[in-house]
Amino acid sequence: MDSRYYPNVEADVPKLTVQLRPLFDSEYEVQSFQVSTTSVLQARKSNTLRDLTGLSSALTIKVTPETGGTRVEIGMQKWFDKAAVAAVGAIVFLPLLGLAALGAYWQYKLTEDAWKIIEDHIASKAGGYVPPLPGRCGTCGAANVAGSDFCSQCGANLKIGQTCNSCGTAQRDLGARFCNRCGKAL
Repeated sequence: MDSRYYPNVEADVPKLTVQLRPLFDSEYEVQSFQVSTTSVLQARKSNTLRDLTGLSSALTIKVTPETGGTRVEIGMQKWFDKAAVAAVGAIVFLPLLGLAALGAYWQYKLTEDAWKIIEDHIASKAGGYVPPLPGRCGTCGAANVAGSDFCSQCGANLKIGQTCNSCGTAQRDLGARFCNRCGKAL
């Protein structure tokens, strides 16, 4: 599960849930519920044909208000079904390989679109960019030793303002694992 911590921002959870719903078309089974202080939104698009071709997708989004901020976690469907279909496609029926790749892309895009909606909601609540708490990772919220280059909990880049070794661009995103200009790993 990918987890991000937004310090000093209280998300409007009902509004965020409404903003996330349009991601899921009528073919998705969608449910939302509360577990203690955590709001959970789950969506799944699956049937026998989708499962056999690697085109099924599922997503779980958890929003938890915490002392001093909000934590959001997104968990994707296991990738095993897409890998299994790709293996069969590579050996037996080549078009299945393409379907598995398409299913993996759709799953990735769904997750990225969800993060974009969440980031926009958080930015609107905070009035702009949400800086991490001093000594805390902007991605997971874990405490880190001063001067650390990477988070000891999740591995996120903590070298804000430093440059990419590949293209020399200054990094603007504290939680970035890849350069915001060339895409190379930091």
